Amino acid sequence: MYRIISVAQMRNLEKKADAGGFSYAQMMQNAGVGIGALIRKKFEEQENKTILGLVGTGNNGGDTLVALTYLQKHQWETTAYLLKERNNDPLIREYLSNGGRLYLFEYDEDHRELEESIELSHFILDGILGTGIQLPLRGAAQELLGILHEIKSLPYTIAVDCPSGVDCDSGKADEHTLQANWTISMAAVKQGMLCFPAFQYVGDLSVIEIGLPEDLKAWEDGNDFCVEETAVLKKILPRSVDSHKGTFGTALLFAGSQNYPGAAYLAGKAAYLAGAGLVTIASIPEVQHSIAGVLPEATWSLLKSDQGGFDWDEELSLSDALKKASAVLIGPGWGIHSSALNLLEKIISEVQTTPQKGIVLDADGLNLLSQHPELIDKLTPRCVFTPHPGEMERLTGLSIEEIQKDRKAVAREYAHRWQGIVILKGALTVIAEPSGRVAVIPVATPALARAGSGDVLAGMLTGFLAQGMESFDAACTAAWIHGRAGVLAEESVGHAACVLAGDILNAIPRVFHDLK
Repeated sequence: MYRIISVAQMRNLEKKADAGGFSYAQMMQNAGVGIGALIRKKFEEQENKTILGLVGTGNNGGDTLVALTYLQKHQWETTAYLLKERNNDPLIREYLSNGGRLYLFEYDEDHRELEESIELSHFILDGILGTGIQLPLRGAAQELLGILHEIKSLPYTIAVDCPSGVDCDSGKADEHTLQANWTISMAAVKQGMLCFPAFQYVGDLSVIEIGLPEDLKAWEDGNDFCVEETAVLKKILPRSVDSHKGTFGTALLFAGSQNYPGAAYLAGKAAYLAGAGLVTIASIPEVQHSIAGVLPEATWSLLKSDQGGFDWDEELSLSDALKKASAVLIGPGWGIHSSALNLLEKIISEVQTTPQKGIVLDADGLNLLSQHPELIDKLTPRCVFTPHPGEMERLTGLSIEEIQKDRKAVAREYAHRWQGIVILKGALTVIAEPSGRVAVIPVATPALARAGSGDVLAGMLTGFLAQGMESFDAACTAAWIHGRAGVLAEESVGHAACVLAGDILNAIPRVFHDLK
């Protein structure tokens, strides 16, 4: 996972590294070469390799010049467009000695050189402004960004460390912030880029190492992370050819009711798609009759119907059913009637004897807890809570505005209070654990803002827990795949407004296929 840090933390890291003998000049060299190498690798099959570097006066401009020089050495056609002169800069001399072209904004009065360079380039490397900006912007940078904003179609744009115009601490953004298709950050993701409105300008996100020592004590000041593809891939273990269904665990889902049968289907199929060996659905006969035909792989533990509610059939052993399960999901599509509360209390009482079991509280499981908070203290450690902001409001008494103002802080506080994992859903989903570690999913799409989407996430999460994945890892893995599936569903369907929870389900196999 990528680290998330503040601008002050980054400066402190660089300062400590420099004091230890790792110079700022070497950091810049490593950053620029790293950026150039990553661009070269990503677009190695590209036929037309022409790139325009927008070079500011600060360190981002230096990183950009090093990257352009690297690409120039590797048969790319490059142009550097300087915001202002960089007098006696050895990076300029090195760039020009390798055949690069250079223009100056202050001498380009009619912007013809800028416009021609953009027209001839297939890529833009944005190094105008870095992490040290203050809003509102002024001067030449504001003027150049304003001109770029008026150009209707810019080439594929790669931001160096952050898109120019973004406040990397607060997440605020200038109205003319340069939209990136891809942002390459140095050493860590700056915290403001995972806030709105800044996140809308980031595009795809990568982080490169610049050689900062891992043992710097300054790293200890941060405990926030951004989940990315390689971290997820490491958690998806290979499946042995001699495995059997028991190898991958049993997910027991207490889901669905007479009014909400679809929740059991969505969660059950998602648990299977996450790789669980067996999925058992504990629900009423009406739910079974409704979905068994479309989910024939599920097995059933039937509850007793009770005037629209349900209860465990005393002729069956709840204890035995729970012992057979390696992970349990409670709540999707339940409703909050008294019989649901009675069953929740019974389940909590039984699972106290098996604290190692993965437990997920979702939807009406959470709503019941909000009405009976004393039950939270009876839950086993490291249960996973999956609230959206409205459910979090009911659980905590905080307003939605307070929750959304600092989602990481709220998730972190209540993970500690509840001694469990909190997945605070929504744009840029936050996952927190009791130790204080927090992870952010870098996805925001209205395609996920649809009834049933949360059931898919809860089912996947339970499926990963059933296979023995640790709670925090399972939460991060499920939330990342869920977010990615939402993006792919939107692409497949054609518009976010048309994406249904079933489309998200159907995209999950492709996410697994694309992991590499």
